[in-house]
Amino acid sequence: MSQPAVALAPLPFDLVLDDGEPLESEWHAMQFPLLCELIRQTMVEQERADFYLGGNMFVYYSIEQAREVAEEEAKGLKKRAFRGPDVFWVGGVPDPERNRQVWIAWEEDGRLPDVVIELLSPSTAKKDRTEKRDLYARVFGSAEYFMCRPDGRGVDGLRLSGRTYQPIPPDEKGRVWSAQLGASFGYWHGSIRGRRYDWVRLFRPDGTLVPTEAEAERQRTDAEHQRAEKERRQADAERQRAEAAEAELARLRALLEERGRG
Repeated sequence: MSQPAVALAPLPFDLVLDDGEPLESEWHAMQFPLLCELIRQTMVEQERADFYLGGNMFVYYSIEQAREVAEEEAKGLKKRAFRGPDVFWVGGVPDPERNRQVWIAWEEDGRLPDVVIELLSPSTAKKDRTEKRDLYARVFGSAEYFMCRPDGRGVDGLRLSGRTYQPIPPDEKGRVWSAQLGASFGYWHGSIRGRRYDWVRLFRPDGTLVPTEAEAERQRTDAEHQRAEKERRQADAERQRAEAAEAELARLRALLEERGRG
């Protein structure tokens, strides 16, 4: 659904790679790498490698936009030009391992994100719901757009229909399905890296959590312990059966000997 981009090189200005803007809160700073980790894990489970995932990374969709960003940074102007979403995913990428500092549409055959995720905040929510929503629908042609609130009150999901977005209805647990990612967005209250919040997590089609790397490692460790414990119990049971059989054999031998003496 991405719009074509015209390749012009070299540019008469330097692309801005980072504007140094800090993320708005601890939740935001921890949530966006968490989402990236979970999306990658989802792709691993689906045995997919033909994708690119960006987090807190600039997306350039036109030369004009890139020029506006460069001018704002060079002149210290108020930031009005679009920089990029919090998290984005592009499917069907032929060279996903190529190093990219930013996503440049005219160097990607005009491709733009298929899935966009914004972490809302009081200072950005209005723009995320209006200007960015229109940009992602009409310019990016992103198939899905998800807006996540830090207060745990819901994920708003939108799916492209024509050139406009239509709401994705949540399921009975308030989770919103992403057809592009093959997983649902929803909230989970718990501790991540020692901090307890309502985190936006991904859920498999069967409703189970997509684990973080740490959770997956704990699951593997627990499974190994359970396997070892099962093997220990089986060995104990075998030993007890062998001891019981040996005792019964000794009893029968003693009984036969006693009868023989009689």
